[in-house]
Amino acid sequence: MNLSQIELLRVLQETNLNLSKAAEKMHIVQSAVSRQLQLFEAELGSPLFERQGKKLVGMTSLGLSIMDEVATINRAKANIQHIASDFLDSNKGTLHIATTHTQAKYFLPKPIARFREKYPGVNIYMVQASPEQLIDQLHNRKADVAICTERVDLVPDLILETCYRWYHSIVVPHEHPLAEGLITLERISQYPILTYSFGYTGRSNIENAFNQANLELDIILAASDTDVIKTYVRLGLGVGLIAGMAYDPIVDKDLVARDLSHLISSSSTKIAYLKHNYLPQYSKHFIEELLIAGKENSY
Repeated sequence: MNLSQIELLRVLQETNLNLSKAAEKMHIVQSAVSRQLQLFEAELGSPLFERQGKKLVGMTSLGLSIMDEVATINRAKANIQHIASDFLDSNKGTLHIATTHTQAKYFLPKPIARFREKYPGVNIYMVQASPEQLIDQLHNRKADVAICTERVDLVPDLILETCYRWYHSIVVPHEHPLAEGLITLERISQYPILTYSFGYTGRSNIENAFNQANLELDIILAASDTDVIKTYVRLGLGVGLIAGMAYDPIVDKDLVARDLSHLISSSSTKIAYLKHNYLPQYSKHFIEELLIAGKENSY
């Protein structure tokens, strides 16, 4: 057994057990991949893969058990590399951030700008995706840190830090009836609603508030992007229900925003990273910048 064979198992898992793709990723010929697998299985005394001819079609129960240990070994290898890089120069590196559109546009610009002033040698890569995809990005080591509101608190192997709390608002044109008067869930429920897709930006809190009031929401448009919601509000399709931070009094001066903090419970944006992954010093400082920015802002 050697590290190359263990790495091969990881690559096969990533390529859905495709021998030719695994060989390509490891820069060896396919026959060498097959040979290494045969040697590994012979040493263990039992097959790791189910086969149809020469094709791998699944993993045996032994193979599945071993893959848990392979993940641990590969995580340790990556951690060793990051520890060494951090030791040699803690001011250089690459920071991969996974987040949603709302956080990327409305919250992250200031902390990222401040971070760049302190760490000009760190390159930043940002991936915008759904909360489920953000979690996958962390597990696949394609992201070091994730910032979002939904889903992350359901994953046991993540460390979570609450960054800030925020509330929803409605946005309507100035001439809309909801632009004035007392705002209630009953009044809002009388109009078509434009809001976030399920799983995004506190959508669950919106649904909970209306469900508890025994009111139905007529959601005629759902999107992950706040700007899309505001665009269709301007077209007169309905009432926009958005994160309060996403309303800009200058850019959105043609719309009226009404605070819903008394009607819909607050949402928490969280910082998430894997428990067993080594975080370089610059990543820790980036998290500190996020927490500072979270305390400075109230939405």
